[in-house]
Amino acid sequence: MAEDVTRVRHSGPPAARRISGGALLAVAATVAAVAAPVAPAAAAALPVPAEPAAARPAAGPLPVAGPQAARRLTAAPVAYAPPGQGRPDQIRDEQWQLDELRASTAWRSSTGRGVTVAVIDSGVDATHPDLAGQVLPGLDLVTPQGTAAPDPVGHGTTVAGLIAGRNDDSRGVVGLAPDARILPVRVLDAENRYDDAMIVAKGVRWAVDNGARVINLSLGGSGDSPALAAALDYAFARDVVVVACTGNLATSTDTKVWYPAREPGVIAVAGLERSSENLWSGSITGRATVLTAPATGLVGARPGGYWRVQGTSFAAPLVAATAALVRARYPQMSAGDVVNRLLTTARDIGPTGRDDRFGYGLVDPVAALDAEVAPVGRNPLDDQSSPGVVGFGPAPGSAQDAAGGTDALGFTAPRQQTRWTAQPAGTQDDSTRERLWTGAALFVALLTGAALMVRRFRQWGR
Repeated sequence: MAEDVTRVRHSGPPAARRISGGALLAVAATVAAVAAPVAPAAAAALPVPAEPAAARPAAGPLPVAGPQAARRLTAAPVAYAPPGQGRPDQIRDEQWQLDELRASTAWRSSTGRGVTVAVIDSGVDATHPDLAGQVLPGLDLVTPQGTAAPDPVGHGTTVAGLIAGRNDDSRGVVGLAPDARILPVRVLDAENRYDDAMIVAKGVRWAVDNGARVINLSLGGSGDSPALAAALDYAFARDVVVVACTGNLATSTDTKVWYPAREPGVIAVAGLERSSENLWSGSITGRATVLTAPATGLVGARPGGYWRVQGTSFAAPLVAATAALVRARYPQMSAGDVVNRLLTTARDIGPTGRDDRFGYGLVDPVAALDAEVAPVGRNPLDDQSSPGVVGFGPAPGSAQDAAGGTDALGFTAPRQQTRWTAQPAGTQDDSTRERLWTGAALFVALLTGAALMVRRFRQWGR
């Protein structure tokens, strides 16, 4: 039976630090909530051709990551094992999501060139043939001294391939934004989870400071995190689009949309069944859901080969890739207008208009690139409320940060919880109403008292 990755590791950080991370004990996410167990050893994943980093000549197959490594995941993606001898282009033939999203038409307008997408995840294998030359130098916040395997889980490599897999030949996985660049930030450990949301907050902050224009977060948990909220506000203030998955039922303790997907301003992505407009049965959804994208029957890259995956973890990168396409075509467009464009051009499915199951609908890259959309000048998802952070210091890992002077994230004040709530402009303040009722009651009491006094004086005069 698969272990529950929502619990805290016994070897994790001190209790106080865990509490500070909120209930985001979290799981990498959506890592493919496949109900079936990992395929047995006989069902090997289809191997990738061996090749140098920059080219793909015909060569013998590399060994694939075996099932033993895959068991570190909860509900791990099933190894892709097509019958018979695999053709060089069979993986490419399996990319049904590209047809569903009309990728070839979208590529006439944009391929994502010049846009950096941060994948804050389990790491990315930059040597995978589908990602060779696509991955920038990144940051490992789990093992800062580095590891032999840049992505010991494979989850982040799959996400990166769906975003920016190469499209210069007819082999392997191709991303929806094949000319975008991936900025990898590792925050998930070898068990594909994290204990403290602060590590994710650090990753977001570092990605913003190192050129990311889109951030993908295929991870989450049930509890809010003030530190992560502050980091996300930092991203919004610096014109970055943030996309996150809504979560999977199989790895959740409740049905609430995961955090950070439900943070105002973030594009929360739920998953659809293959080649249909039906919500995937394993997808969490709710009022915070913004968009949907394909989530099942996907074949993704992983270190050493490929596998078939499903989960909202793999729907989110398709929306992140669409944001990259839009940012490449309209380089001067603000992040808020990019978000608005994705919402207003989505293909409406389910009840008319935005609803709690599908949000605004299925992301539509072609319409997002070509439709006439009036600028709004702000992110329509952002409530503009501040998490209460006074300021930021230097980026984590910078020379200033190493010299000290701020905490590890560069925050100078924590989020404060208060007993009052702000009221939006133009609406009635409940506290004013209460003061009016109190004043009226006092006025009535005074009038009653005065009337009684007058009556008594009259009685005495008789």
